[in-house]
Amino acid sequence: MSPAAFAGFALRACLGQGAVCLRLAAGSMHLDVHILRDFYYRSQLGRAAQKAVRDRVVERWGNVGGLSLAGYGFAVPLLRPFLGKSERIIGLMPAPQGVMHWPADGANHSVLCDEARWPLANDSIDRLVLMHGLETCDHPLALLDEAHRVLSQQGRALIVVPSRGGLWSRSDQTPFGFGRPYSRGQIERLLADSGFVSTAHTSALFFPPSTRRLWMQSARSLEKMGNRWAPERLGGVLIVEAMLRESATPPGLKVSRRQPLRVLEGIPLSGAQPAWRIPSDQKSTND
Repeated sequence: MSPAAFAGFALRACLGQGAVCLRLAAGSMHLDVHILRDFYYRSQLGRAAQKAVRDRVVERWGNVGGLSLAGYGFAVPLLRPFLGKSERIIGLMPAPQGVMHWPADGANHSVLCDEARWPLANDSIDRLVLMHGLETCDHPLALLDEAHRVLSQQGRALIVVPSRGGLWSRSDQTPFGFGRPYSRGQIERLLADSGFVSTAHTSALFFPPSTRRLWMQSARSLEKMGNRWAPERLGGVLIVEAMLRESATPPGLKVSRRQPLRVLEGIPLSGAQPAWRIPSDQKSTND
């Protein structure tokens, strides 16, 4: 079965029993924060999606001791493993979406903000993740400019967006079916226009967005197989890592091997010297 045929079959399957209709926040492409909360924390499909994407984030970030972390959109499900391990953590939620207390069992780390005005200082964030933020925003370049402003010189940003070729962007039964899906080339060009350079990329959500028992029971196995063998374009989401362009190492020789050119240093002096440069005491001796 070809990838296109499989995609069509799985999409028809995922629109069966148990599908939950999602609704947009009034007057925007953003989903309401309560819908996002219910999907990720109160549905089996949402919990499976949360784990699949979060595992990729943990792989990329590793140890975050002493670092400041932030998530924009509805990225707080991805930040949970870092609570108590990083120096600071904050969940930025756009005004059209709304905000909720997070985490539910601790002190609040979330704040309501405008997509182009974040309550953060310049160069203050070491790790940033965007999920359900870029594809639904009104002004993508303004949003990425704000991400550029707050990211530190050696900071890293992870952009999680629906994949244009994946199943999840074709179904409006999950949050990834709303907003603008991207191909890898599209998201990398958008990042380049905002002063970022892509340093790594991966995919997640290789199981179909279905609540049927068969797919839920096989979701973990399908995700493992997809990460190992499937083409990146079959994943439901793209995850692109980016750094500030001026911080990324340009192509060519490694920094440790770079040496300044010596062509302008002149010709080294030989042992012979003209008479006028010989000291007077040596000149009298030679005479």
